[in-house]
Amino acid sequence: MSSPYRLAVVGTGGIAHLHAEQLRDHCQGRIELVAAVDPDTERLDAFKEKFGVERGYASIEELLAAETLDLVDLCTPPVAHAPGAIAALEAGVGVVCEKPPALSLAEFDRIAAAASASTADFALISQHRFGSGADRVRAMTASGVLGRLAVAKCDTLWYRPEEYFAVEWRGRWETEGGGPTMGHGIHQIDTLLSMVGPWSEVVATAHRHRRITNTEDVSHAIVTLESGASVVITNSLLSPREVSQIRLDFDNATVELDHLYGYGDDNWSVHPIDAAADEVNRAWAGEPRGKSSGHYAQFLRIADALDGKTAPPVTVEDARRTLELLAAIYASAFTGKRVRAGEIDPTSPFYQRMDGSGAPWPDRK
Repeated sequence: MSSPYRLAVVGTGGIAHLHAEQLRDHCQGRIELVAAVDPDTERLDAFKEKFGVERGYASIEELLAAETLDLVDLCTPPVAHAPGAIAALEAGVGVVCEKPPALSLAEFDRIAAAASASTADFALISQHRFGSGADRVRAMTASGVLGRLAVAKCDTLWYRPEEYFAVEWRGRWETEGGGPTMGHGIHQIDTLLSMVGPWSEVVATAHRHRRITNTEDVSHAIVTLESGASVVITNSLLSPREVSQIRLDFDNATVELDHLYGYGDDNWSVHPIDAAADEVNRAWAGEPRGKSSGHYAQFLRIADALDGKTAPPVTVEDARRTLELLAAIYASAFTGKRVRAGEIDPTSPFYQRMDGSGAPWPDRK
């Protein structure tokens, strides 16, 4: 067996602890956590002690100068994603980046340019793509057993109290990039697109109903896919009964996913029409099965890609397609216009910032 791939975590807040736990519990022998980065010495030391990490650094620049690495895992606030990714790629080190990958399409395209010029690759964390339920839906869609998709919905209905936004970078366009559309619903939306294919246009609204933020706390979108199917998307941080849901209505069956922050096979259900019941149920009972969604599943796929010297999931192209839809949701919501794929180019204010020329409500200090 080859030596494990050497990974350093950049940023040691809550999500970094989840990544480190998944690496420790599921990826032994494939990926080794060898270093961590955080300018907060107390937080860095606590992380190192908890996970047995010997070396720590105050910045990614110090890390890259001192360590020989295969991967950096960016768990910083969103404002630091693009600078960290570009620094690592320019050093020839692969990047695994938490969502969102960048604050804007302009920032992301700079990451994409760095990845294109690098010997290493960029991958966005989108752990819900990698459970066996989503894999099975993609396989059944490809085989035709489900028929064509007609209608879908994708809801991220979560609850974040006011104190959640006491963290300085949250709820601000210039540091978080957006509200629940950008920072919470992105995983569900990306998972949806991985199953239903590219989008073509969107009509949307966004609202700041309750929270003292500069970003939205709710958004709604009606998305038309390239296939012609229609999708309704809601992202909320105001929903006390939290749930994450995807519903796919095909010609031959409805497929539903109902979970919160991660799913197993039991979170999925299929409801075929009578005429297709035998074929659909037989396919649904097949493989793959038994794998929950989770960061570990994606990390193992990344290790497999490094073994085979192929691009890791989720690629630059995948990540940009999802980020472009989020930008289009904001553009439609704030201009009142239908937005088509490809329309947000460097001449658009929504290419530079997700709020474009500004949200339709006053900033809150």
